[in-house]
Amino acid sequence: MMQKLWQEKLKLKYKDVIDIVQFGSSVIEGTEPNDIDVAVIFNKIPIKEQILEAQKIKKELQKVSKLPIHIKPFDLYSLFEKSNFAKDDILFYGKSLITRDSFSKKFGLNPRLQISYSLNNLHKKDKIRFNYMLNGKMGQYGLLRKHQGNLLNPGLIEISPEHENIFVLKMKSFKIKFNAKKVFDLS
Repeated sequence: MMQKLWQEKLKLKYKDVIDIVQFGSSVIEGTEPNDIDVAVIFNKIPIKEQILEAQKIKKELQKVSKLPIHIKPFDLYSLFEKSNFAKDDILFYGKSLITRDSFSKKFGLNPRLQISYSLNNLHKKDKIRFNYMLNGKMGQYGLLRKHQGNLLNPGLIEISPEHENIFVLKMKSFKIKFNAKKVFDLS
C-alpha cells in the first residue's frame, strides 16, 4: 500500500523549512512499506531547533498516516554530505509535501528512469505480447500510457521513478535482459 502523502492537501505548520520530502519505499508503486520516510530540509538553523521542528511536523503527519513516520532533519549542507546515504533516494525518488511534485525540481532537475531492453531471446508471439503490455491492445491502455512513460527508441523507455517496480516486475515476467538507469533531465 503506497502512502501518497505528497498528493494530499496537508496543512502543515512549519518554520525555517526549505521543503518536506517523502522518500523511500512509500513513494514507489507496487511496494508494501512498513513506514514512511520523511526528510525535512531546513534553512541554516541550529540542530536543536531542527530536531524540535521536525518532531512537531512528525506529530502532524502521524495524524493523517496509517503507517509510522520516520523523520530525518537536514539542512542543505548535511543533505549533500558524502556520508548521507539517504541523499540519493531523497533527490531521485523524493516527493515534496509542500509543492506536491518531485523534490529535485527545486534544483531544476527532473528525475527519470530509463530502461533499456532486448527482445532478441523472445519468440515472435512473446514479442507481440510484450508490445501489447507496453502500448496496449484494442482500446486498452498499456503500461506506458497508464503511467505516463515514453518509448524513446525501440528498446528504450523512460518512466517516472515511482513506477520503477511496476515496469521491472513486468519485464522480469518476460525473462528479458534489461538495464535500468537513473537520469536527471534539466527542466
